[in-house]
Amino acid sequence: MVRLLSRALFLCLLCVVLLSASDAFAKRVTPAPPSTETSGAGYRFDRGGWKYVHLEGTPEQIGFQHGQLLAAEIADLVNVTKLETQHDTKRDWNFYREAGRKMLWPRIDAEYQQEIAGIAKGAQSKGVKLDVWDIVALNGSIELPSYYVPWLNKSEHAMNAPVIRPDGHCSAFIATGSYTRGGKIVIAHNNWSSYADGERWTVMFDIQPAHGHRMIMDGEPGVITSQDDFGVNDAGLIITETTITQFIGWDPDGKPEFVRSRKAMQYAGSIDEYVSIIKEGNNGGYANDWLVGDRKTGEIAYLELGLKNTPLWRTKDGYFISSNFPRDPALIKNETDGFNSADNSTSMNARRITWERKIASSKGQIDVKLAEDFLASHEDSFTGKVNPDARTLCGHIDADSHGVPEWGDAPYYPDGAVTGKVTDSDLAANLSLIARAGHPCGEDFLAAPFFAAHPQFDYLKPILKDMKAGPWTTFTAGEKP
Repeated sequence: MVRLLSRALFLCLLCVVLLSASDAFAKRVTPAPPSTETSGAGYRFDRGGWKYVHLEGTPEQIGFQHGQLLAAEIADLVNVTKLETQHDTKRDWNFYREAGRKMLWPRIDAEYQQEIAGIAKGAQSKGVKLDVWDIVALNGSIELPSYYVPWLNKSEHAMNAPVIRPDGHCSAFIATGSYTRGGKIVIAHNNWSSYADGERWTVMFDIQPAHGHRMIMDGEPGVITSQDDFGVNDAGLIITETTITQFIGWDPDGKPEFVRSRKAMQYAGSIDEYVSIIKEGNNGGYANDWLVGDRKTGEIAYLELGLKNTPLWRTKDGYFISSNFPRDPALIKNETDGFNSADNSTSMNARRITWERKIASSKGQIDVKLAEDFLASHEDSFTGKVNPDARTLCGHIDADSHGVPEWGDAPYYPDGAVTGKVTDSDLAANLSLIARAGHPCGEDFLAAPFFAAHPQFDYLKPILKDMKAGPWTTFTAGEKP
């Protein structure tokens, strides 16, 4: 009996040892999930409706990793851009390729020429038939159609040219000091774009370049900058912007905006440096109001970047709001097509009023959770109702019978808030931000019922798909799945 008990005890102890060893081994060699894709030092995984893409190395390496990891998505976005620009500007893709080659390429820094060429090579390695001029045109897909083409039409006295107005992109705020919980910087932004663009504007880039600062930012496949410009770098800068409505201006000898915005994110270590880089060689393309914070000092700034007028405001105790409205009187008079600051029925001014009310009523309490709630708001300050439309912070132009004429958006055009992003000083210290794919309010956009109700937009059927809302999800530079 003693022998039997001893043997049983020995077997039990052996099982415990083997299970412990097996568990330790599993912890050491747990493989990456099968959904993870790699390209050199780069990798990609999907979470919360986003494609998290880590890029690392020289410009050529970063570009190649980008192109290889997002090859299918880049080809898809090029098709979207071809259809939208052809419809809106009556110019075909070859026109934009040539504009990119002749006008933009000579004014792109060598570092970013190498990265763009790498993107093309990476995509080609996956069988995608795109070249460097397709990638240049894709990177210029906001400033070329909306800023260069109107300037060109006017310069050439083009007959029967379509009326082209820059789309309004985004609602945002930044606050610091006595306005926020704990006095830290809080920043929030939702991207407004066509839903065809927006459902694809869901890449979270973690870029670790050989030179300059590491950064985390949202973005589009194939584009070297965030494009809606929400990001954090390891020098402590927190950055976003919204577009200036009805802006007019273009300098054909200037540097592309997508180059200046990427360079500023990568190399600026202070607000002054950011302002200097983003203004250098300004071509007037994609004219924006920039919100910049420095978590090291607690200071925030607002740069209204026109072509001729570039006023800057800054504070260590206050806030700035932005929803596509210009505020500088000289810029409004000289660089917009008659923007009316007094018309509170417009999307831009109605959202401005909503922002002011929310910030004032929340003084001292603003944090990332409250910022998420702000971005999801369906309050219409003009009607006094809570109902999603073109005047709400979480915009739904597809639900609005008036559209946004200041942007050329017809009634019910499928456009509005397509993502939301928030961060604060503490998150930024860890190169972290919180993002939501789809409408920040959480509502889904479904294409089939939309087309059934609005057949006038059937031309978008090849590119407009469902846009499902994901959860608020935290992303950090360097994370693995």
